[in-house]
Amino acid sequence: MAQAVLKVEGMSCNHCVQTVEKALGKLSGVEKVKVELADKKVSVDYAEGQVTVDALKSAIEEQGYDVVG
Repeated sequence: MAQAVLKVEGMSCNHCVQTVEKALGKLSGVEKVKVELADKKVSVDYAEGQVTVDALKSAIEEQGYDVVG
């Protein structure tokens, strides 16, 4: 199990949190998603080989948020 911590700009409310969690949760291999709104961080536990960090970033960006780290 691997973990990625991504810095995400543009999230401002609980709806944003739910949107990001739902988008990442749809990806095969994603085990756990934790969004820290105040810190603008998204932590994702995932199975390497089933999903890539680039796929995680793309899923977030498709929802209209910017991944900056």
